[in-house]
Amino acid sequence: MKQLLSAMAIITSVLAAPAMANQCGEILGHSMQQLNTRESVDLCDSFKGKTVLVVNTASKCGFTPQFDALEALYQKYQDKGLVVLGFPSDSFKQEYDDAGKTAEVCYLTYGVKFPMFASSKVTGDDANPVFKALIAKTGETPSWNFNKYLVSSDEQTVKHFGSRTKPDDKEFIAELESMLAGK
Repeated sequence: MKQLLSAMAIITSVLAAPAMANQCGEILGHSMQQLNTRESVDLCDSFKGKTVLVVNTASKCGFTPQFDALEALYQKYQDKGLVVLGFPSDSFKQEYDDAGKTAEVCYLTYGVKFPMFASSKVTGDDANPVFKALIAKTGETPSWNFNKYLVSSDEQTVKHFGSRTKPDDKEFIAELESMLAGK
């Protein structure tokens, strides 16, 4: 009986190892609904192993033109392992209640091609799970729209940049390139 239990324990651990290897941390370990669709994206399956830039966005904000620079950044670095994830939010009362209008601003006005998700809270107890994890990891809660969280490909390092840091800021680009290089 002891040998049977021991053999079962070994088999269980061998079978569980590949499943555990495919798991992500608290940041990417979620499925999120895409903007203006009913489709969900498994963040782990889609973005594991990539350097991720998570941004809380808003369509009616003075920082909304940063979409242009975020898209340019995505186009320049996506082949090097970067993905930009946009999370529209009305946490600061500057996002439409209508997902269609939000999508129009993102996709038509600014030509965004990077993944955008359904509007959600990014602060407080009701924050979406991605932002809860980012806040827990950095101790930095978004204080306004267009906060940026740069996440290393192994999810171990997360750097926070406030709204005023533009996506083409020299210090930000240096951090991004360092993460993409695996440093």
